[in-house]
Amino acid sequence: MSILQYSLIATAFIIVELAVLARIMLRPNRDPTSRLAWLFVVGVFPLLGIFAYLLLGEVNIGRRRVARREAVFARLQNLQAEENETIVPERHSGIFRLGQSISRFQPVGGNTARLLADSNATIDEMVADIDAAMQHVHLLFYIWLPDNNGCKVIEALKRAAARGVTCRAMVDDLGSRTLIRSDHWQAMRRAGVHLASGLPVGNLLLRAFMGRIDLRNHRKIVVIDGRITYCGSQNCTDPEFLVKANYAPWVDAMMRFEGPIVRQNQLLFASDWMSGIDEDLEDLLRGSPVSPISDAVPAQVIATGPTARFSAMSQMFESLMYAAQRELVISTPYYVPNESLQNALCTTARRGVDTKIILPARNDSRVVGAASRSYYADLLAAGVEIHEYVGGLLHTKSVTLDGEITLIGSANMDRRSFNLNYENNILLCDGVLTAAMRQRQQDYIDRSTPVTARMVASWSIPLRLWHNSVATLGPLL
Repeated sequence: MSILQYSLIATAFIIVELAVLARIMLRPNRDPTSRLAWLFVVGVFPLLGIFAYLLLGEVNIGRRRVARREAVFARLQNLQAEENETIVPERHSGIFRLGQSISRFQPVGGNTARLLADSNATIDEMVADIDAAMQHVHLLFYIWLPDNNGCKVIEALKRAAARGVTCRAMVDDLGSRTLIRSDHWQAMRRAGVHLASGLPVGNLLLRAFMGRIDLRNHRKIVVIDGRITYCGSQNCTDPEFLVKANYAPWVDAMMRFEGPIVRQNQLLFASDWMSGIDEDLEDLLRGSPVSPISDAVPAQVIATGPTARFSAMSQMFESLMYAAQRELVISTPYYVPNESLQNALCTTARRGVDTKIILPARNDSRVVGAASRSYYADLLAAGVEIHEYVGGLLHTKSVTLDGEITLIGSANMDRRSFNLNYENNILLCDGVLTAAMRQRQQDYIDRSTPVTARMVASWSIPLRLWHNSVATLGPLL
């Protein structure tokens, strides 16, 4: 290669590097820490850094997908406006206003709900509701495995389709690839169940140029006849979760709702379905609104994702923390906060609020587990109680505050749920339901080991280096 050719290649590479650096600086919705981290990586490791940024540096599901989702949401927006707003206590109204600003769902009253006993009981109730369905069944899961519980739901859908019930089932293309590749998937299709895989991966090489492959649909939605819905952390699997059996059992929490809140989950399912499938569900959604059952439970769906407002889920978590006056209890399997959420949690404890967070003692992701522990010292110094659950992989995502407010759903307290995954949660205001959720959290605490400042201080220097090094990579996501 001549000196001239070498110079031209070097010049072209420098131009590309400068263009990527400019892109990092100009890209909207990047916090300064993230920009600085990417500038460092691209500047110090140009070739690897540019490649990494193109793969992981931007939250992009592809222009066509974004345009389609926006078009579908615009069509469904008027249907959301038909709901009648309910009144929540003034002391909590700001939280619900924030929720409405995120996904435009208003708080609705007249709902009833139950916290279900455990994962197997949840599947059994779902199957019973599917067997009783008369019109339609809509399911969306991030992970659906062809194990015992997964097959129970498969058979229930096949039975429902055989008696003329319209069944639609959607799964994430990556999270449920085992089911999609199994004979059960085709058996459901042959039985008349309408199937779809969300955010298809396709060709791995081409997919990288169309949008990030790791942006996933993490939602868990079940809607039956437009009158029953489920919300929580549970995938359609056995608690033994055979793909990661070493961490079993998976410990989840789900609530079963009836009332006007069902319509919001129905609209959310429809927006995902119509974004990927050429089927118009507007006529179904224009049916009669669900009649209020009682005035007991105001509730609201909080839906977030990479095409929603940046860090909307983080804002919701932080607002709940700042709203707490007496007690705040959190359970989450993955705690990798941004700076503002970490500060909010520490500030809540420093205000004198009894603040507790429950995490799994053994995390199925060594990287996430290490990153989580890098935040322990500051949390403990602020007065946050940390409990590590030892009865399996605690997978429940829940927040309770002041014995009145509960948030339950699919969102973790990590950067994936803040910016990369499509998530669904329900925010509710009710003393009885919150007491039930708080008791479940207490059950987790009773099966946990409290983390003390002395324990954290005793960690070896190599271990602390590992925790902090992993956490430092968080802003690159």
